[in-house]
Amino acid sequence: MSVVVVATITPKPEHLDEVIAAMKKAVPMVHEEDGCELYALHASPDRLVIIEKWASQEALAVHRTAPALAALGPALAGKMAGRTEVVVLEPLPAGDPAKGQV
Repeated sequence: MSVVVVATITPKPEHLDEVIAAMKKAVPMVHEEDGCELYALHASPDRLVIIEKWASQEALAVHRTAPALAALGPALAGKMAGRTEVVVLEPLPAGDPAKGQV
């Protein structure tokens, strides 16, 4: 069963553009990782949100140590207003199967 993750990143306001650029550089590398079904970057005025979908818990575990995330650490150093919040979700499909789940 697929694993859905929501990651919320809160950059310091003066570094928002730099953090977005670093994330946009990482996204294509994540898309190439085995088991990546969705990795979509979104923005609001004060934070970035990544909606992720992985083929399995094992694929998600590998992602956590993959080169794309390893490269992000130094790129984001000193630019974050706080820790990244990562929530792993359990699907509860409801209604139309095409619309009621990610």
